[in-house]
Amino acid sequence: MMKSYHFYQVLEYNSFTEFSVRIIFLYLNLAHRLTKILMKYLQLALILVISISCFNCSSSNYPQRSYDYSLNESTLDDESSMEGEEERKILYSAYITLVTKLPDSINSDIKQIAKKYNGYVSEAGTYRSVIRVESSKLNDAIADLSNLGKVQSKKLASEDVTESYYDFQIRLENAEKARDRYLELLAKAENVEAALKVEKELERLNETIDLLKGKMSRIDHLAAYSTITINIREKKKPGLLGYIGLGLYHSVKWLFVRN
Repeated sequence: MMKSYHFYQVLEYNSFTEFSVRIIFLYLNLAHRLTKILMKYLQLALILVISISCFNCSSSNYPQRSYDYSLNESTLDDESSMEGEEERKILYSAYITLVTKLPDSINSDIKQIAKKYNGYVSEAGTYRSVIRVESSKLNDAIADLSNLGKVQSKKLASEDVTESYYDFQIRLENAEKARDRYLELLAKAENVEAALKVEKELERLNETIDLLKGKMSRIDHLAAYSTITINIREKKKPGLLGYIGLGLYHSVKWLFVRN
């Protein structure tokens, strides 16, 4: 019985040893393959580095051509000069609220101010008027309007529409070029059906061209003439008790607040 047990022990030990040897052999085989793959990548990397070095050396031996640099420099100068020539399109608007005793008669003064600065009245009303004056005279016009009554509020706003304006210009140029091509096709039309199709496209292009020209013209006009909106408020007259209250208010103010 003891011999049989000892035999099984030896058999299990030999099996475990054989399994361990196989595992070690597999690991060694895998390590060998990985080493070979790594060596191949290292060789490729070394070849790539040598190739780049040789290319840099060979390119440095070629003579430098100064005229290429001069051409690029002149081109950049031309582009920068074109960018500098691009006119900004900025629309200025002013809003002013005036308090006056006679709101009905103030519009005649507003009209005279608009005329003084080469502008015009866009809207006239008892409590709201809109005028347009030359943009370069906007501040002078606001100063004159401020003398027509007590200024309750004043605001100046601006909007840069340069990008939209030149986008319209590019679309207009493309539409005009397309119209010229369709006019050539119309002259070469061989039958009535072809001519009608071309005329339909020409009609669509003409509408687009008129629309774009209208938008650009409006921007040009609003950039040249600033808009001033005048809100008019009537000065309220206090009654008898109101005058008494005002007298008390100014008396208390005089006692506690001194300039």
